[in-house]
Amino acid sequence: MEQGSLVQERLERLRGLMADRGMDAYLVPTADFHGSEYVGEPFKCRSFLTGFTGSAGTLAVTAKDAALWVDGRYFVQAAEQLKGSGVRMMKMGVEGVPELEDYIIGQIPEGGCLGFDGRVVDSATGKKLEEQLAAKKASIRYEEDLVDLVWEDRPALPSKPVWILEECYAGKSAAAKLSDLRAAMDKEGATVHVLTTLDDIAWLLNLRGDDVACNPVFLSYLAVTKKEAFLFIDPKKLDEKVRGHLAALSVTSCPYDSIYTYVKALRKERLLLEESMVNYRLIRSVHPSVQVICRVNPTILAKAVKNPVEIENMKKAHLKDGLVMTRFLLWLKKNSGKRPMSELSLQHKLDGMRREQEGCLGLSFDTISAYGAHGAMCHYSATVDSDIPVEAKGFYLVDSGGQYYEGTTDITRTVAMGPLTQEQKEHYTLVLMSMLRLADVRFPYGARGLTLDYAARQVFWERGLNFDHGTGHGVGYLLNVHERPVGIRWKLVPERMDSCILEPGMITSDEPGIYIEGSHGIRTENLLLCVEDEKTAYGRFLRFEHLTCVPIDLDGIDRSLMTDRDVRLLNDYHRQVYEKLSPFFTGEEKEWLEEATRAI
Repeated sequence: MEQGSLVQERLERLRGLMADRGMDAYLVPTADFHGSEYVGEPFKCRSFLTGFTGSAGTLAVTAKDAALWVDGRYFVQAAEQLKGSGVRMMKMGVEGVPELEDYIIGQIPEGGCLGFDGRVVDSATGKKLEEQLAAKKASIRYEEDLVDLVWEDRPALPSKPVWILEECYAGKSAAAKLSDLRAAMDKEGATVHVLTTLDDIAWLLNLRGDDVACNPVFLSYLAVTKKEAFLFIDPKKLDEKVRGHLAALSVTSCPYDSIYTYVKALRKERLLLEESMVNYRLIRSVHPSVQVICRVNPTILAKAVKNPVEIENMKKAHLKDGLVMTRFLLWLKKNSGKRPMSELSLQHKLDGMRREQEGCLGLSFDTISAYGAHGAMCHYSATVDSDIPVEAKGFYLVDSGGQYYEGTTDITRTVAMGPLTQEQKEHYTLVLMSMLRLADVRFPYGARGLTLDYAARQVFWERGLNFDHGTGHGVGYLLNVHERPVGIRWKLVPERMDSCILEPGMITSDEPGIYIEGSHGIRTENLLLCVEDEKTAYGRFLRFEHLTCVPIDLDGIDRSLMTDRDVRLLNDYHRQVYEKLSPFFTGEEKEWLEEATRAI
């Protein structure tokens, strides 16, 4: 059966289930039960129902209509994959296209009913819809996953083993972390704290897993009281060593889905939770006698400030990763125009080299391997259908990272594969200047990323240019490559929750770019460590140190655009790169490294 016909059949089966339950519309987001950035195969319900395989999008189904909301990254892909399916594409942000919530409210009649699986809709969205539907005396049914009744061969939830991250890597015992958390709970007057975000649970317990692609976490919930804790998890994931580790922490393991029974049973407790990160079903399970204290998880800030052991390990991870990336760039420059290469072949080569590095546990995100005009799509993902040859001209952009016992890496380099236009050289040089200037800022304690962003964007704004993404994001320690609450951006986006005061020990990316549709995209990214600088009569000052240790291609630079300061910053960075990497190179490799990091 063709894909379009298959989608139509699945939607008709869903509509039959909706009719049986009196539902006028059914909502299917791209989400798991924990608000994770990446979702595993069992949670790809929207993809199953529509045939659209992009990483983001929300489907709304009514008796006679099916509409999929996607952002600009996926307009072309969705148009192609939705052909013949009967599903309409709704281009988010385009004039005349209704907001998802407005569409849903318009489709629900007076006294009608909206359905969704309450475990995959966040509480903020669920409550907003609830309030809007109340005006129509309409209801929400959220207890049942109807897609599960349609998806007969749905993959099972993963049951891969959980493992202990030893203290030589974590730098702090789980017992000490739990003690700190309970102190934070006392300050808030909380008697119970429920965590649903997977990276917070993994960090708090010094455990890691393999349930979510690229993020070494495990599906679970955690409830912490003043003296004990309860980990809601598939018991098959826990071996005797992990069970012993949990028992020593007074943590009792419980069945994964029993979190809802646990929450429903709470009475007259003071429950601390981060409501915006909790799913709708869980928040609706709380008894009225329970006082809910809505705060950001105390673990968020504690996790973001890396301890001395984590910092030293992150430096080791970036040295390891720097060796991989540098050897890849050497091979790439040496073979440009001499052997066939494509976006996918280069992606597979780099991914393979990284996985072979000692201590590498996998990738920290899916590698972006983009040539020419594809580089102008910030989140481009090469596929068999989109793959193009990488020629000996123009730019090749590669954004990649690895997970190591010693930490998480994230790096972008744009490489001149051959002749460039003057515009390309100008844009490349501006991106480089932007990255170096942000890395060189000194700032008083109390500053946020919003304060610092202008240091990166000034060179663009002066020329009427800009880039439509944040300049920096926080990075976890052998956890999520995108980690709250650190962020560097020029305007506040409250829902991203990434505008905290910068603290020594925090790690942020520094990744300005420029994207010219149909022509080229350029991004240069290093990870930076926030450190103490000095204390003056005007207060305490902080600065950044480069963690990333990889040459920046000199072939794309227009030296005439750079100030003396820009040149000094580049030469200083390359001197550090050579000093750190050169002991690991000999012969032709070392000669290439010396040339690649030469002073300009």
